[in-house]
Amino acid sequence: MSIADNIREIKAEVQDALRASGRTGDVTLVAVTKYSGAEEVLEAALAGQTEFAENRVQMLMEKLNALDEMRASGIEVPEINWHLIGHLQTNKVKYIIGRVKLIHSVDSLKLAQEISSRSVKAGVVTRILIEVNVSGEESKSGVRPEEAEALAVSCAALPGIIVDGLMTMAPKDAELPVLEEIFSKTRKLFVDINNKNLYNLSMTTLSMGMSADFVTAVKCGSNMIRVGHRIFG
Repeated sequence: MSIADNIREIKAEVQDALRASGRTGDVTLVAVTKYSGAEEVLEAALAGQTEFAENRVQMLMEKLNALDEMRASGIEVPEINWHLIGHLQTNKVKYIIGRVKLIHSVDSLKLAQEISSRSVKAGVVTRILIEVNVSGEESKSGVRPEEAEALAVSCAALPGIIVDGLMTMAPKDAELPVLEEIFSKTRKLFVDINNKNLYNLSMTTLSMGMSADFVTAVKCGSNMIRVGHRIFG
């Protein structure tokens, strides 16, 4: 199937998952381009996809430059939004400020402070998510669930930053009960923080679910999914 067909299929599965869980509202599909080139990004954008993500800053910059070159050569490239979803080092923050719509992977106050400083200097506001390691895997980034609220509050107090919500990742090849437990715990944490009406903190985005588990994530409350190979192959 084509990229456009894959996108339609994923969106249909999302709608089925929403109905199955009795949910209403929208789920944002973010197309992860980790293993894809600018040509595939263009194909997806021409199919109506607007949200894209990269794991690494270097790969993000390469795609931004490639798309700029396409536009300069006369190719019509639709306007798209970029997300940074992978681990972000503080020394790479300067490259993406003002160029991404959302940073999903903030897991320390030090990183948030750098994002804040760079955002203020650039005269922009950067939206972020707090990455939470609900699974407890040592190989994964993210704060422990019990640390998420305090980090969110500290980040929300910084200038040039808006904390939009939470992000989590489930273990690769996890079985359904494990997925449901991780996603449900993250959803509960998301709701609990939001219900406290903390100053300057509005939790609107719950980013969880990837190619292998987005249906379960949506059933458990996700409103943003990050899908790569199901779109691009």
